[in-house]
Amino acid sequence: MRIATWNVNLLKARLEKVMWWLDRAKPDVLLMQETKLADADAPVTPFKQAGYELVHHGEGRWNGVAIASRCGISGVITNFGEPLQLARTSETGDDEPLTEARMVSANCGGVCIISVYAPNGRQIDSPFYEAKLVWFDRLARWINEVITPDTPAVIGGDFNVASDDIDVWDPRACHGGTHVSERERQAFARLSSAGFVDAYRLHHPEPGRYTWWDYRAGNFHKNFGMRIDHLLVTTSLQSRVVWAEIDRKARKGKPMPSDHAPVVIDLDKPGHPFDAGWASADSRIAARLEKQR
Repeated sequence: MRIATWNVNLLKARLEKVMWWLDRAKPDVLLMQETKLADADAPVTPFKQAGYELVHHGEGRWNGVAIASRCGISGVITNFGEPLQLARTSETGDDEPLTEARMVSANCGGVCIISVYAPNGRQIDSPFYEAKLVWFDRLARWINEVITPDTPAVIGGDFNVASDDIDVWDPRACHGGTHVSERERQAFARLSSAGFVDAYRLHHPEPGRYTWWDYRAGNFHKNFGMRIDHLLVTTSLQSRVVWAEIDRKARKGKPMPSDHAPVVIDLDKPGHPFDAGWASADSRIAARLEKQR
């Protein structure tokens, strides 16, 4: 089974790109975040034509999570099994994450699949930062309630946390901001305590592999990025992860790509082969950085 996660950054605008990638990588399950659609506007038909069922949890212009599966979808849960709360500051966003569409789970092919989009946090010591930690606490409590290490489960998505200094292009430049702060990393680490393992790191200990790059200042071409999108597996699945990759090529080219790249893992046996583009990029990135010194 091939499982992937991708912050698509507006599914309506990226639908052609997503369809291209489904044909390119042929995942069995694709988790998506930041769809920015209401449920009524979710593109069920294009996914069906591509061979996938689609479950979507959205609210309109912000947030939104989804799961596309070609191995069945059942037992859908949204927002930790609770109705979305009513927002008190509807024009602000991110300060009331439990009022926002940020979590959906389903059973797909015998595996519990959980797609999440964590709040950004914006600025340390702000209400948005504190709300991010509240959301992570709710996620950890839900995991402890419904998932055990023996459960075959995958939680993936945009966590907006780089869990270690190896996951950012320059720790000195990043420290003092969100995504790398100690409290955020501790909140993310609670998932490990609950029995989840970083599937990508099982196969890739090397630095310089990221999932997000700012559109500005040529950061993608300089490889100034962060690894903030993750696929975590329960220990019962750990030995079944035979391959993992970040598809760098999906972050470039036309139509306009998301600022995130897909993360992909294979369970039990390798899926459809594709070139993720890292080998050809490494020498160009190194030469470009050397020229700038």
